[in-house]
Amino acid sequence: MVYKISKLFFENDLNIEKNDEFVDQENDKFFMRSEVRGRIEQEELAKKLQEALPKGANIRVIAPKKKKIVVMATKESHVLGDILIRHYDGELPVDIVAVISNYDILRPLVEKFGIDYFHVPHGELSRSEHEAKILQLLEMFERIDYIVLAKYMRILTPEFVSRYENRIINIHHSFLPAFIGANPYKQAYDRGVKIIGATAHFVNNNLDEGPIIAQDVLPVDHTLSWQEMRKAGRDVEKVVLARALKLAVEDRIFVYANKTVIF
Repeated sequence: MVYKISKLFFENDLNIEKNDEFVDQENDKFFMRSEVRGRIEQEELAKKLQEALPKGANIRVIAPKKKKIVVMATKESHVLGDILIRHYDGELPVDIVAVISNYDILRPLVEKFGIDYFHVPHGELSRSEHEAKILQLLEMFERIDYIVLAKYMRILTPEFVSRYENRIINIHHSFLPAFIGANPYKQAYDRGVKIIGATAHFVNNNLDEGPIIAQDVLPVDHTLSWQEMRKAGRDVEKVVLARALKLAVEDRIFVYANKTVIF
């Protein structure tokens, strides 16, 4: 497979700048990500690869471009603020089209960065009615590459998720599902945990069980209160979500089954 693909690149005067492969022996799957440079139309290269590889091969030819994202938030500012700062500093190669929230609390923060803020209150609306209003907003923009849930504290319906399959990225405490419900840091403190952390994943219809993109942990001990654990955990959440978003917008993630292969 590597020979066939490399030969095709050579025959079309494409220079391979980076190449990664992985073979999943258990599931008989081959993954390969190549960065190439040269003069060929995207569609033409995809067609040639399709003809050269076995029937049923999943091929994506992606031209490098800045991705468009929408960030959804509720009340907490730490993850959203981190994304805004990284975007402002040029660390994240994205165009933040808008921030959408079911509260108006974070508007002053977002507008300091010159980004449009949309408040969609849920009030007495049903979940589907509230999501319909959000979808109307999303349809105002040209194609959105990713939706980032920056501590967005509402569960999305299957209908919403299906529209953006493997394009909604969420961040949560690594305690889940061990510590679910209200105040997981207090629950973790009461159990005397020795590590805290965070997990970034794609959203699917199983709560907090989508394909994992990035994780990290931080050691803690008995000297920390649950409030101090929560503060430390917020730092981990920021780093993990930023790492996951960068991997996604750089097209480094392969999703299959309920897992990811990341190069």
